[in-house]
Amino acid sequence: MPLEALIFDVDGTLAETEEVHRQAFNATFAAFGLAWHWDRALYAVLLKVTGGKERILHYVAGWQPPGGAAAAGQVAALHAAKTARYVALVEDGRIALRPGVGRLLAEARAAGLKLAIATTTSRPNVDSLIRATLGDGASALFDAVAAGDMVAAKKPAPDIYRLALAQLGSPATGCIAFEDSANGVRSAAAAGLAVVATPGLYSAHDDLSGAAVCHDDLSTVDLDSLRRLLAGRR
Repeated sequence: MPLEALIFDVDGTLAETEEVHRQAFNATFAAFGLAWHWDRALYAVLLKVTGGKERILHYVAGWQPPGGAAAAGQVAALHAAKTARYVALVEDGRIALRPGVGRLLAEARAAGLKLAIATTTSRPNVDSLIRATLGDGASALFDAVAAGDMVAAKKPAPDIYRLALAQLGSPATGCIAFEDSANGVRSAAAAGLAVVATPGLYSAHDDLSGAAVCHDDLSTVDLDSLRRLLAGRR
């Protein structure tokens, strides 16, 4: 089947965002009077849980930090405040696209391919990143955006990719997913997609063996190589 669409994860795939997410979490904890601090080592562990609200609850349950019981009752407010801080940091120019991403998006659009996003991060985070890195109006590049709480089960469940495929109106056999983490690769593969993995700062040691191919980044990936990859699955 010919290549119809490219579907991208966001955090760690389109851009190295996780350090900015971590900073936003820590600033929010301080603003709420919580004596919590997620250093890089801890955050790497917490990232095994997808979804910001789920990550907070996992931390409260597993680490039992001071004020955790009360904070668990206001997790939605915590996450909303964190999202606002993250968006402000992104709009301040803290993040750039990973190598090759912008070029591949442009080449795909010029070739008439459809583009989509499948992520567990919230829609405001997606919109702010696209706007900051690709310019105003860049959201029009994407034919489908499956994000945040639009599905009941987050990655590694395949739900978010199945939603993206439904929005695109394309079969999994005609699409390629781009991911950086083990949970993301498992999610896309379970939805029947071929996966190109590009491990990031916090996923360098993840098991990405479920991906069809793994690259340091997308700087050497072009449409011809992607078409060959898809053809090889037949």
